[in-house]
Amino acid sequence: MDCSAETKPSMINDISTPAVLIDVAIAQKNIEKLQGHCDQHDILLRPHIKTHKLPCMAKRQIKAGAIGITCQKIGEAEIMAASGINDILITYNIIGDQKLNRLAQLAEKCTLSVVADNEYVIEGLARTFTREEKPLEILIECDTGAKRCGVQSAQEALHLAQLIHNTAGLSLGGLMTYPPMGNQTDVNDWLKNTRDLLIKHGIPCPKVSNGGTPNMWRSQEVSVATEHRSGTYIYNDRSLIEAGLCAISDCAVTVKTTIVSKPTKDRAIIDAGSKMLTSDLLGMESFGLIKEAPDAKITSLSEEHGTLDLSNSSWSPKVGDQVHIIPNHVCVVSNMVDHVYLLETGNIVKTPVLARGLVT
Repeated sequence: MDCSAETKPSMINDISTPAVLIDVAIAQKNIEKLQGHCDQHDILLRPHIKTHKLPCMAKRQIKAGAIGITCQKIGEAEIMAASGINDILITYNIIGDQKLNRLAQLAEKCTLSVVADNEYVIEGLARTFTREEKPLEILIECDTGAKRCGVQSAQEALHLAQLIHNTAGLSLGGLMTYPPMGNQTDVNDWLKNTRDLLIKHGIPCPKVSNGGTPNMWRSQEVSVATEHRSGTYIYNDRSLIEAGLCAISDCAVTVKTTIVSKPTKDRAIIDAGSKMLTSDLLGMESFGLIKEAPDAKITSLSEEHGTLDLSNSSWSPKVGDQVHIIPNHVCVVSNMVDHVYLLETGNIVKTPVLARGLVT
């Protein structure tokens, strides 16, 4: 499961900061833990690769038992298919002839499924995919309370299902949702009622795809779902620590950074700013958790600087000291850097983030 290594620094101190470090043993443990949960509850797991954007990590997930992967954009899926992954769901409305042509080419390289929540998207797919012997599978995206994309009612889902069902070159795979966090009972009722309505009208609904790492340990409560999509679980991050879903020891990714200035005894500056840690707070204070000093706070970020507030900490770092930060939102951090460093059994492997920056 080589990640196309470029170089192998001999020691961790040889890694210039700021840098993203991945503890592979922790990531593997996280992969196996969620896979075991899904296996126990007879749920198929389809991980979302937006968290890591690395084919080698996707292959670890599949080797552990995942049925395939989820991508958000065609560019991500193209990278994964080129690496040999052959079961891909893209959970995003595909619009525009250029993207549709790329999608058609991608469908020749893997088993591909997509989603749609409106007629415009379906009409574009129908123009592009016309082969009855190899139809494109579409899942209807449903808004079960997260208020993002998705049809708003079972009747809307039925209308789109009938349109797909009656269009040569397309096939209905079922339903898909990105649900609100919590409130699993309402999500299950929404999806079950919609599935039952489709079946009542003679339209098969074999798949119901649910998602979200914050819901992962309660995924079995959406009993109508046949598969679960989760992304962040492979690395975990500070947002999941705060939600009580993991411990610090379960976080596989840290941002290694250096103290570059200490203007006062209560303020220090690190060489990681918003271009490394992201500006996502997700309702928390501090732009990350400093492992060496959890009581210190990262109070502000500019592009290349992070400001640490040491006033409530006994920690007294010096210029040149290095620290490791658990990011608030690890998925965004993966997309910030061209390379990450994989730490495994004494080896350090610098590897390119192959699907990084692919937003179309």
